[in-house]
Amino acid sequence: MRKPAVAGSFYPGSFTGLQRQIEDCFKHPLGPGSLPGEGKSAERHILGLVSPHAGYIYSGPVAANGFYRIAAEKKPGTVVIVGPNHRGLGAAVAVGREGTWQTPLGSAEVDVGVGEAIVSAGRWAKWDDLAHSVEHSLEVQVPFLQYIYGSDLKIVAIAMMRQELEIAQDLGRAIAAALKGKDGLIIASSDFSHYESQASASRKDRMALEAILNLDPARLEETVNSENISMCGPGPVMAMITACKELGAKKARLLRYATSGDITGDHSQVVGYASVAVIL
Repeated sequence: MRKPAVAGSFYPGSFTGLQRQIEDCFKHPLGPGSLPGEGKSAERHILGLVSPHAGYIYSGPVAANGFYRIAAEKKPGTVVIVGPNHRGLGAAVAVGREGTWQTPLGSAEVDVGVGEAIVSAGRWAKWDDLAHSVEHSLEVQVPFLQYIYGSDLKIVAIAMMRQELEIAQDLGRAIAAALKGKDGLIIASSDFSHYESQASASRKDRMALEAILNLDPARLEETVNSENISMCGPGPVMAMITACKELGAKKARLLRYATSGDITGDHSQVVGYASVAVIL
């Protein structure tokens, strides 16, 4: 069992407190404005999401926009979550193998079969639990998924320490191969500009988002490098885009962009957050 590393810091450590904060994120002015509805479509059009991973008080409302929309569609068979490795532990591309991920809302089962298929199909992906032991970028996505899907949830968690385009595309193709016929969803966990003024962060992030909305991973890497954008998860986003295109995605839609300054009122040094849906 992979026990939570950031419960009580990035999000509340109790069932009641966590559920309440997730609901506050949905109802927040920067969120969708209401809780997810009960009725679900029999179909699913969203193949991928870009979702932020800061503390819920800062990025939770932006993240809620994506989870609100996937909650309205058919539940996926497996959710593959790809995030950056902030701690420098473990493999270059680390697929978590521990049987369940625990949060205050319960347990999420690891889909070992899909994980094995990713490891087999990719050059870089390796089984590795060390990379996940204290990493927050994947963990913070799980309570939102548990809130909208309940306990019957299968996930695959992948932490990327190496985020070059070639590696991201190799991972994306492996994910697509593993999810063929599996009705999967892919979440790329990333924040955008870090600790810049609101004006600078918004300008730079707009350029990165244009590449994402054009489903162009090579352009995203070039933009992040040439504009010195301190986006922490370009690799996961490039992998997600690659996988979704392989699975038939045709377009992307920006659901919400905001910064930490929009929460705190301090626009001198902000972190940018975006929720983006990649759609059939």
